Amino acid sequence: MKTKTLKSHAASQSRRLAKPWQLRLYVVDSTPKSQTALANLKQFCETNLKGLYRITVIDLLKHPQLAKGDQILAIPTVVRQLPKPVRTIIGNLSNSERLLVGLDLRPAVLSR
Repeated sequence: MKTKTLKSHAASQSRRLAKPWQLRLYVVDSTPKSQTALANLKQFCETNLKGLYRITVIDLLKHPQLAKGDQILAIPTVVRQLPKPVRTIIGNLSNSERLLVGLDLRPAVLSR
């Protein structure tokens, strides 16, 4: 069963990587935390999605109405819009392993 799940995930992952990823990073102004999150996200994408991603940075001070559509409750937050399903990760995005799992590039390892 576990092998089938991993194979299924690998096939699903290769389909997702064939299409451009659309990511939204919600921040407030250019605070150090926001700048760190953007730098971490760019580095992560260059390492794992090189040439297959687009990051849109949304400053909630300038566009607060956009927070409602993606149900943003904390910042910084990254939202994977495409490929579907939508995935959301909150924080400075410094944990690459958490990003891999959160953006569904690697299956979560179940603890026993």
